[in-house]
Amino acid sequence: MSEAKFTKAVEIVQSLPKDGPIKPSQDDQLFFYKYYKQATIGDVNVARPGMLDFTGKAKWDAWNSIKGTSKEEAWAKYVEKLIEVLNASGSDESKKYVDEIEAAA
Repeated sequence: MSEAKFTKAVEIVQSLPKDGPIKPSQDDQLFFYKYYKQATIGDVNVARPGMLDFTGKAKWDAWNSIKGTSKEEAWAKYVEKLIEVLNASGSDESKKYVDEIEAAA
């Protein structure tokens, strides 16, 4: 898996309109978050958020759950998940995005 494919996949995820035809689930969004953080930063490097920060704790726990994953493996997991979400959508826009990822060097 190339960094270019990962970069293209990140661009796509970040550009998806909230009310568009492609709607990653909450679990998918957490998956993208943890593998993005692992790919770009590495192992979790901040303290776990406090008791009342439920979203922050969920994100921290998700990221911490893949501690030790290599940057390259994180790229691959992120891209594979996005392609899976896009293929499940079945829209023309999804097919265009898959083609863009595949074309990235």
